[in-house]
Amino acid sequence: MRRLAVLAAFIAAPAFAQDGPGPNLVIDVAGVANGRIVIDMLEDVAPQHVAQITALAEEGAYDGIVFHRVIDGFMAQTGDVEFGKQGGDVRKAGRGGSSRPDIPAEFSDVPFDRGIVGMARSQNPNSANSQFFIMFDEGHFLNGQYTVVGRVVEGMDVVDAIKLGTGPNGAVEGEPDLMQDVSVER
Repeated sequence: MRRLAVLAAFIAAPAFAQDGPGPNLVIDVAGVANGRIVIDMLEDVAPQHVAQITALAEEGAYDGIVFHRVIDGFMAQTGDVEFGKQGGDVRKAGRGGSSRPDIPAEFSDVPFDRGIVGMARSQNPNSANSQFFIMFDEGHFLNGQYTVVGRVVEGMDVVDAIKLGTGPNGAVEGEPDLMQDVSVER
């Protein structure tokens, strides 16, 4: 079913793939999925969040970080630089952040469609830090509740291939896929 939904979304909405003026986050993925994802960061929509993500990427903080939560038909989550490093004990992945402070919400009217990248957070809307997620499909119930930071402009086929998690929270067991190298193109 997932592959049919992916094909239908690709045919129905290819417009998400247009690159904008923002810096691009370039992610080389390794594991079950293998390839490159390019995300157009939306500086005009969420300037504080984009500044934090790009700074972490430029510092190398995202290199080797796993996709710890992947829910079929919903999203793939990564970016826990505190607990999500490959080779470490990733059972806590999803509970950490970075040494940087949390960021106040920057909600917008950009809808959570396929390929949109949003910031993960706790119940507190002002608790986003380093974790982000990429949408497999639309999730408009997230609109106005989570900060949109970017959109995939290349590599949705790689996103679609990321190793799925299990159970209601989508925890990935065994060897999760990871962001092997993350860089910023300006």
